Amino acid sequence: MFISPAFAQDAAGGADLLTSFLPLILIVAIFYFLLIRPQQKKQKEHQAKINAVRRNDYVLTGGGIYGRVTKVLEDGKVQVEIAEGVRVKTATSTLMDVVAKPEPAKATKPSKGKGDKEEAEEKE
Repeated sequence: MFISPAFAQDAAGGADLLTSFLPLILIVAIFYFLLIRPQQKKQKEHQAKINAVRRNDYVLTGGGIYGRVTKVLEDGKVQVEIAEGVRVKTATSTLMDVVAKPEPAKATKPSKGKGDKEEAEEKE
């Protein structure tokens, strides 16, 4: 009779604290798995692709210029040919994408002294 109903409800505060923070914890977990984690994975893949740039790769720079890598320099720089005879040095961090990688040269079997006619006859 001397205790008001408002103070009587406050006696079980430990369980109430957990239920009030549970939605906040769930929201943080959802943001991590749906937004943060995929973005970090995409960023790592992009960084690996940019770090693997080699000579003769076609790239897109941050300024929207397409070019061919002519030389990979030290300290995170590359030399890009943007037109015939026009070469610029740019930082690899400004490369946005590796558009195309050249096909590796196919290994050919050395001929054993046979002429083209003899090889054509063998294939038939």
